[in-house]
Amino acid sequence: MTDNEVVKRLMYSGLLAGLGALASIATAKAAELIWVRVFGEDPPE
Repeated sequence: MTDNEVVKRLMYSGLLAGLGALASIATAKAAELIWVRVFGEDPPE
């Protein structure tokens, strides 16, 4: 299965998309935490 180049590319694309999504969620949570600590209120939507 891993000898197939198409499968490898699809697996890599999936991994990249998953990590990108996790990074985006982590960034949003970190920004929200900083906002709340600095301004003492929920961030604007």
